[in-house]
Parts: sequence; structure tokens; C-alpha cells
Amino acid sequence: MDLHPGEEVIYSGHPSWRSIKAFYLSGIAIGLVVGVLWWLIISPVTAVLVFAVIAAATIGVGLLKRVFTIYMITSDRLSIQRGGLSKRVEQTRIDRVQNVSTSQSAFDRLFKVGTVDFDTAGNEGGNLRFEGVDDPPAVAAAIDQAQRLHAEQMQRSGSANDGL
Repeated sequence: MDLHPGEEVIYSGHPSWRSIKAFYLSGIAIGLVVGVLWWLIISPVTAVLVFAVIAAATIGVGLLKRVFTIYMITSDRLSIQRGGLSKRVEQTRIDRVQNVSTSQSAFDRLFKVGTVDFDTAGNEGGNLRFEGVDDPPAVAAAIDQAQRLHAEQMQRSGSANDGL
């Protein structure tokens, strides 16, 4: 994301590897089931290879999912960028963020990850959500910091325009 003049990055991050644990576990479980079936039906020697390929593919896809998801909070905007070859960007102005809520299931708390939901003004059904972030309260605090910084910038530019 290109920054506007005077725009400052408050927070930039990716989902934590711990946040896609269910994806990793299900991929490895599928690999194990396929490997066992392969072992019983076709060949014990290649069954290990089949399991290894499925497990490696699961880990690789999970890594790409994480790397190609970028969460950013700046003094002007809140954005989520997804995708490697094709990109999808969702963003809103920081002054449109009305409510911020964090949630962590017991399992998420164990892995120290969670979700931060941002309710925005005038956004029908498309509120932004940072999923699987480390330390959700810190991300919520970053929004507060960004809103304060934005208000200060607006106040300074308003004061500068008053002098004209």
C-alpha cells in the first residue's frame, strides 16, 4: 500500500502462524489418512512419500496464506490486502472506524491469537476484520493511537488553514 504524504504506519502485520493451526492440523490429518490407505492398498514404501507431500503442501499453502495477507493501520487508513498473483484490498478511512472489538476463544487464548473487528460508518455488511493476529488488545490500542494521531493532524491542518 502506498502511503499518502504525511501518513504514518501505526501497525503492520500478518496473521500469526498459530492462527491457522486448524488448517495445518486438518491437512496433516488428511495426509495421514491418505497415507494409511495408500499403505494398506498400494505400497508401504510410497505411503510415507504421499504423506510427506500432502503435509509439505499443507504447510506451504498455510505459509503463503499468511505471507500474502497484510493488515495495516496508518494515521489515515485501515486496510487488509490479500493475495499474491491477484490482489484484493479492503480499506477504509480511520475516521470511519466507530467500534473496535476483540475476541478470543479459549483455544485462541491458549495460542495467544485472536480476531479484531472494526465497525465502520456507512459500510453495509462489509466491516473489516483482522483474523488471527498476535495480541488483539495491542491492535485495538493501535486503532486508538491512529485515531488520535489523525485528529491531531486534522486539527493542525485546520489551524494552518485558519491563518490564511
